[in-house]
Amino acid sequence: MDDPEQVGARLAETGYLVDEGLSVTCFLALRLHRPLFCEGDAGVGKTALAAALAEALGAPLIRLQCHEGIDASQALYDWDFPRQLLHLRAAEAAGVQDADRLESELYDRRFLIARPLLLALQQHPSVLLVDEIDRADDEFEAFLLELLSEYSVTIPELGTLRAEVPPVVVLTSNRTREVHDALKRRCLYHWFDHPSFARELAIVRSRLPQVSARLAEQVTALVQALRGTDLVKPPGVAETLDWAEALDALGASEVDAELAVATLGSVLKYREDTERARGLDLSAVLAARGG
Repeated sequence: MDDPEQVGARLAETGYLVDEGLSVTCFLALRLHRPLFCEGDAGVGKTALAAALAEALGAPLIRLQCHEGIDASQALYDWDFPRQLLHLRAAEAAGVQDADRLESELYDRRFLIARPLLLALQQHPSVLLVDEIDRADDEFEAFLLELLSEYSVTIPELGTLRAEVPPVVVLTSNRTREVHDALKRRCLYHWFDHPSFARELAIVRSRLPQVSARLAEQVTALVQALRGTDLVKPPGVAETLDWAEALDALGASEVDAELAVATLGSVLKYREDTERARGLDLSAVLAARGG
């Protein structure tokens, strides 16, 4: 992809709509082989961007889901101990006595289990998604920073393995905690905000073409109104799509306040938010859209 406009067009073909700022950032990430750090509320399209980039590039998406306590062995590589043990027993049964030979055979690459980070270094092309890096701890952040600086890893038994071509790397954060500046400085940064009404409606129409235009407009208006209230978890674009899809599954071509309240579980995930939404005048929101 030769320019930001082409990046945006290719992503749009996958159903992922980007503005000029994000298309420029994605282009630079591809051209400069720099990781892309995506930060914002849950459900605003950060993870979906990695999937869209993989589809646009015709590359596999390799996902590492971060969590508290994740370490290098879970993210990078491990040894297949059961197979190593079977090999050792077979060698002993065959009368092999050479200890050095047995050790070298045990730590052969055929017994190496590649986790997501090593898979991404070995496979080209590939898109590596490091999802919710804010859930990992400081030690894992430091390890990841070192790996992304050189796109290589040293395995004591095998030596240094280096990516011939760096993978496309997308890191996401829901900002449950601040990620260290050192990691952010290594990356190109993009903040994902909730979209405007027009942009969100375009996303719904692109991703759910089977939904009626009337229903898509009403659902988008309702979600925009919900975000304007003091919710524990404001709905993201993912919830807008879920709500529209749920209403379409019920056979609705448009929605009224009663049906909207009945299906709030598709868009709101906290009891307090549901109660607050029921106290809103959803009829007035729909009336403002001609419904």
